[in-house]
Amino acid sequence: MSEGKEITIALAGNPNCGKSSLFNALTGAQQKVGNFSGVTVEKHEGYIDYKGYRITVVDLPGTYSLTPYSPEELVTRAYLVRERPDVVVNVLEGPNLERNLLLTTQLMELEVDFLVALNMMDEVEEKGIVIDIKQLQQLLGCHIIPVSAKKKSGLDALLDHIIRVSQKEIKIKKNKLFFTPSLEASVDKITALLSNQKELDLYNSRWLAIKLLENDREVYQEVQHYPVWVKVELALQEALRDAERQHDSEPEMLITEDRHAFIRGAMKECVRQPGEVKATVTDYIDMVVLNRVLGLPVFLLVVWSIFQLTFTLGAPIMGALNLLFGTLASHLRPLLPNEMLRSIAIDGVIAGVGGVLVFLPNIVLLFIGLSFLEASGYMARAAFVIDRLMHRFGLHGKSFIPMITGFGCSIPAIMATRTLKSPTDRLATIMIIPFMSCGAKLPVYVLLTGAFFAPEVAANVMFGIYFLGIAVGLWTAWILKSTILKSDSEPFVMELPPYRWPTLGSVLFQAKMKALMYLKKAGTLILGAVIIIWAVSNYPRNEALDQQLLTGKARIASSAAGDAEKQAEQKKLEYQVNSAQLAYSLAGRAGRVIEPVIRPLGFDWRIGIALVTGLATKEVVVSTMGTIYSIGKSDGESVDLKSIIKSDPAFSRATALSLMVFVLLYLPCVATLGVMKKEVGRWKPVVLYSAYSLSVAWVLSFAVYRIALFMQ
Repeated sequence: MSEGKEITIALAGNPNCGKSSLFNALTGAQQKVGNFSGVTVEKHEGYIDYKGYRITVVDLPGTYSLTPYSPEELVTRAYLVRERPDVVVNVLEGPNLERNLLLTTQLMELEVDFLVALNMMDEVEEKGIVIDIKQLQQLLGCHIIPVSAKKKSGLDALLDHIIRVSQKEIKIKKNKLFFTPSLEASVDKITALLSNQKELDLYNSRWLAIKLLENDREVYQEVQHYPVWVKVELALQEALRDAERQHDSEPEMLITEDRHAFIRGAMKECVRQPGEVKATVTDYIDMVVLNRVLGLPVFLLVVWSIFQLTFTLGAPIMGALNLLFGTLASHLRPLLPNEMLRSIAIDGVIAGVGGVLVFLPNIVLLFIGLSFLEASGYMARAAFVIDRLMHRFGLHGKSFIPMITGFGCSIPAIMATRTLKSPTDRLATIMIIPFMSCGAKLPVYVLLTGAFFAPEVAANVMFGIYFLGIAVGLWTAWILKSTILKSDSEPFVMELPPYRWPTLGSVLFQAKMKALMYLKKAGTLILGAVIIIWAVSNYPRNEALDQQLLTGKARIASSAAGDAEKQAEQKKLEYQVNSAQLAYSLAGRAGRVIEPVIRPLGFDWRIGIALVTGLATKEVVVSTMGTIYSIGKSDGESVDLKSIIKSDPAFSRATALSLMVFVLLYLPCVATLGVMKKEVGRWKPVVLYSAYSLSVAWVLSFAVYRIALFMQ
């Protein structure tokens, strides 16, 4: 690629506007996923080779504005301001143009080189909406290209415009969004002051002025470091007095009102709706799913169906993977004559990492189901339905959005609570998010339900575990909001996008990314943990036990018993010695220390070790069990962890149920605790939460274990 032939573009738009579908349509298979620097928000990046140009496409997180409250808003704004892509493509949802234009007005304020991809034009035409694109271009000060990501139409025109804008071949007057005269005067005054501070040249001075008038915390912290702040602060105080005197309001409110006034004017001037509004498919479906009586049962039925499909379709693939790892272990065993190397490879890597990888099919299927619900528009309805319950427990309606995010990972879910303005609502929500069952706990559930329950029952058990987490979370919120965090919940407005049939490529892409992240974790963190666990489970060695094993084998070999009897007696001896060696190891000694605390829950010291290592990440619970239980068996037996624990006399269905409840409710991973401290700002609430979660986990696991024993 010749110099000067590379272009970087950023896709910016609201959630559900089809931005990710456009990204997939443009880049196809040339994609990679990572994280934005310093945050857990995913960064999707793709490439296009078009007319001699290598175009890098960055799919920014969906956001309604550039006000930095949520991690998505922070990431999007930071990228646009600091990375300065060559072209910003603002993706607008044609059928819901008015809602989408708020973000567009803020791009106008940034004065970036941007153009609009007017998406879903096929739906616009179907609904009889008429958009005067030429006039709208003049108002926004940018080119508008009609596209349909779903039908892949208009993509070439979009790429042509991207090249022409990046090469400065298109000249269109950038329009400023002007405010009421008094406010505009304040903006101009502060802009002039900021333009004299050379260190702030990275930023657009007018945009900084607007953000300061909006009380933007991030911009305040940036500008306060420079000498110009003394004069700027006086100008801000004067602007506040003028707004109160002339409009009985604040500059922040006036800016918001002027943006919406501009949008209403643009809609009236450029968009003509059809005269007769007919009921749509969305309206008919919402009559059922949003019904006060039927809404919650429908939601439960939908989630239950996803779990059923996950187990039904995933069972045969899991069986095949179990067979694969078992075959691999049996073929490797004779090829590794060195006992320590053989133990590391089979008891450590295959039993530990392989024990986690067999659950990959279930994880992929579950994320396919969840991605489908989100892309179709149903997930927003689910939040709306559950929101009716939230106020009964004292929570802000927006709390359910981070709670849903918590089913994927608690870290971004806790960061998403920044959208909650009430400090008490935010703290209460942070405290209950770890009770939502994150994706890292799924392998534990799949292992235990698969070992002790039939597939159709296993799905029901896992369904119950997930909703137990929600119930404990809401119960905890009620306690907090009734005692130490008393405050009134604010009203909540939920946007309900129209239903759309998700594109297969988009759903599979999301599932593929989750699978790759899971595989990456299995190949790095979990593999490292497995090797450490193997080491502390094998050392130190008790030489007397090794000698006992050799003496016993010699005795059995010289006995007059038949070959079958000798083999059975040798396996029994190996199991006894291996179990004794495991108990003698560092892991065994540590497990014995904590065993008295967890014995009432049905757990022995081996499970105790798995729970401690699970503080790194919950998948390690399974890999630890795979390693420890494999070391405890005699050489040559199956490495199928489900079969091993099912045949273990210390494990029962009651133990499995108790362990699932404990894993659901006890301490999250240490990374989550670190993020909690960072977001809360002090350690005391984190310590209180830790003590509370351990107590709740112990009590409920104890109750479940005793009830399950009684019903066996």
